[in-house]
Amino acid sequence: AMMNLTEADIQPQLTRRRPGQSRITTPRSEADIVTIQSGTERGMTLGTPIALTVDNENVRPGDYKEMSMVPRPGHADFTYQVKYGIRAASGGGRSSARETIGRVAAGAVADKWLAEKFGTKVVSFVTSVGNEIIDPEGMQHPSGRPWTREEVDQVGTLRVLRNPATGWKILTEADVAEEKERAAKQKELDDNDEDTFVKGTEAKESALPAYIDSEKRIYNRFGVVLEGNKKPSEKELKLLLSEELVPVRCPHPPSACRITTLIRSVKSTSDSIGGTVCCVCTKVPPALGEPCFDKLEALLAHGIMSLPATKGFEIGSGFEGTKLRGSQHNDVFEAVTTDSAVKLKPKTNHAGGTLGGISSGSDIIFRVAVKPVSTIGKAQDTVDFLGQKTVLAAKGRHDPCVLPRTPPLIEAMTSLVLIDAALIQLTRTGNGTTMSDQNQVGLNSDPTSQANKRHRAE
Repeated sequence: AMMNLTEADIQPQLTRRRPGQSRITTPRSEADIVTIQSGTERGMTLGTPIALTVDNENVRPGDYKEMSMVPRPGHADFTYQVKYGIRAASGGGRSSARETIGRVAAGAVADKWLAEKFGTKVVSFVTSVGNEIIDPEGMQHPSGRPWTREEVDQVGTLRVLRNPATGWKILTEADVAEEKERAAKQKELDDNDEDTFVKGTEAKESALPAYIDSEKRIYNRFGVVLEGNKKPSEKELKLLLSEELVPVRCPHPPSACRITTLIRSVKSTSDSIGGTVCCVCTKVPPALGEPCFDKLEALLAHGIMSLPATKGFEIGSGFEGTKLRGSQHNDVFEAVTTDSAVKLKPKTNHAGGTLGGISSGSDIIFRVAVKPVSTIGKAQDTVDFLGQKTVLAAKGRHDPCVLPRTPPLIEAMTSLVLIDAALIQLTRTGNGTTMSDQNQVGLNSDPTSQANKRHRAE
């Protein structure tokens, strides 16, 4: 109760998640405007349930007509039909990624509370698509600190450069007077240039400008910075600049270029592709998580793996940590002296921010694998529900890759898990005592003397 909360606190995350953001995501366009229905008054929470609504405005159930009798390979159509004897044939219902909009909205509320209470920040970003992997220097800000969401969006957004040699140009009112007709003609020019781009050969196309980043650096399709005589002049650049922004959310522009080129190529074949994201949680108070079954990493894995299309979860060193010796992997402690106490913190963070399933105060770092989208336009030989052979080429508007829209989903589920764990721990410490003060790591008292007191009492 008594937390300032308006739609403006929630909308940014929904906007980051919404469909129709760029050429490399679904063409379905939804504004996804949120409205708070209850739980607040005059911009402040009341302590009662908060109800949020987001309308679906751009719906086309007819796109799924041909799939009503054919279970989509890789999708939940088959298992829902087997389990319930009925399913939502128009879009997939609760197995659709559309349901994640509620999670993102609720996660934004949790974000605000965690930030105000502890200063906690949860940031996710794209680390790979297919075989294109972010370069190591892109895993953190050049200063060595973690990325912010704003930086992930800014650094991880590219502007597409077009090739006037294909006949492409930005149409103006002088070219086509009527606005609707002009937009249609512009789309034709864009699509024609896009077709030329994805069919380009490596040798021929490597010298051509393809992207420009937020710092005005220009790259070819493979993420190589164009410099010297290969870099277009200011006059030439004006002829190349399109209005297409591509929020890849990979905060390393050269890697983002390679990823974008790959997704554009995959989309041209009516196929899809998966990848990975990383999530970094800073200023997470220590002592979150419970022994045994409700360890913090178990709760995080549960929440993350409940998201559509997630196929893997690893925390800290993950699978790579299996290659190390214990002497290499152990995070030894160091003492940090403050005015009032001596505190311990791990010098390294191979564990990923938890010890024994309880947060240690270090950054929580984990990675998530996301599979290719199941519903694709590419023809697939399969069978219908009656066992008859058929060919399925899905119609509709589907993402060739969901990775650019995945970070807000990961952030939402992470914040929801952290706020639950924090509220449970606050029942022990009392709402007036911060966990950071009480449990980091409680060295105001001597553990040895406490053990002796317990022994004498027994």
